[in-house]
Amino acid sequence: MTASRKALGPWMLTALVAGNMIGSGVFYLPTELASYGSISIFSWIFTSIGALLLALVFAKLSTIMPRIGGPYAYCREGFGEFVGFQMAYNYWIALWVGNAAIAVALSGYLGVFFPALNNSHLLSFGVSVSFVWILTLINCLNTRWAGMTQLITTILKLIPLLLVGIVGLFFIHPSHLLNDFNVSHQSNLFAFSSAATLTLWAFIGLESATVPAESVDNPKKNIPRATINGTLIAAFVYIASTVAIMGLIPMSQLAHSTAPFADAVNFIVGPIGKYIVAAGAAISCLGTLNGWILLQGQVPLAASRDNIFPERFAKTSKRGIPVYGLVLTSILITCLLFLTLDRGLIEQFKFITLLATLSSLIPYLFTTMAELIIFKKYPQEFNGERLLWSSVIAVLACIYSFWCIMGSGQSIVFYGSLLFFTSVPVFVIMKRKNGVIA
Repeated sequence: MTASRKALGPWMLTALVAGNMIGSGVFYLPTELASYGSISIFSWIFTSIGALLLALVFAKLSTIMPRIGGPYAYCREGFGEFVGFQMAYNYWIALWVGNAAIAVALSGYLGVFFPALNNSHLLSFGVSVSFVWILTLINCLNTRWAGMTQLITTILKLIPLLLVGIVGLFFIHPSHLLNDFNVSHQSNLFAFSSAATLTLWAFIGLESATVPAESVDNPKKNIPRATINGTLIAAFVYIASTVAIMGLIPMSQLAHSTAPFADAVNFIVGPIGKYIVAAGAAISCLGTLNGWILLQGQVPLAASRDNIFPERFAKTSKRGIPVYGLVLTSILITCLLFLTLDRGLIEQFKFITLLATLSSLIPYLFTTMAELIIFKKYPQEFNGERLLWSSVIAVLACIYSFWCIMGSGQSIVFYGSLLFFTSVPVFVIMKRKNGVIA
């Protein structure tokens, strides 16, 4: 094996999964969930179970066919070239649009320490772009460096989250949780479902370990372990921190908080908590951005090898790194960041990132069903009992994915479907260019 193929060991891979899920959103979610009440804790548990079902699907598929591309590879194997292209196309868009949003959030958190960033859009743009290209350079030079960066930032980002989630439990007021169980003025089912839809976004990225399969040491063993362990780590952090924050801060106050984790840490260590949380959030964004940049060249690389993406994406460096895909994708990120210089485009930009999240959910749905087809193609991998158990998990994960897509809202599903359908003419253009269509 080359050095690049051993670049990502079990710890780095677990950090990639947990780090890609635990991003900037978790620092704001308690405020959004406070409008429903402590019933949202049960929503977290429900979403964690759904995410674990999806993680088990990806873990099983990675033991059968540990191929580069993750969801793309599985959907292509199950449904064929066209559906495989659609998954690669939408997943790639989700990657670079989402990365632009993470870079903006990173600059925003740094504004706590450098207020000038909050007053100058041009300066904020420069900082965001700088981090994108620094991390792109690291990923272009050495995948192991990128893996080490991910491991370090994941450990650092967990410090303030675990401070709240574990230490904060000793300071909670149980009455805050019991008296404000459902403050939505709607039924418990409505509050539970609405909160579950919000918590769903925090688990996007659970498939991360399956994407760079060729850079993973002992992929059949490490990918499934990292996928499941990373998901469990994220679930624990989310649930523990939500219980602590809702137990520390009255729901009416929490619902209007602009920095719920900072407010919670303030209860524990005093005013310095603001800076601890801001640093943790900035590191969280940095780690998440690094993890997703690592993946942004892998999906087009896999699709290009199958002749459904431009062939230049298939070119790699001596270390096996898809430099062209990484650089081109970061150029697209830079272009999107430039658009945020116009204040009028900020809301549109947020809307686009929500579409990008939906673009990640669609491959989840297709992958769960592709697994059932792959089971049929590789019967030697299962005995009767294991096949039945895996099939039940796949069906439950499919139902959960479909529910998540419906929960995105009519507007997002409508525009997300339009984005999905744009893959059809692009596929035709690619086939004509490759000489498949006369």
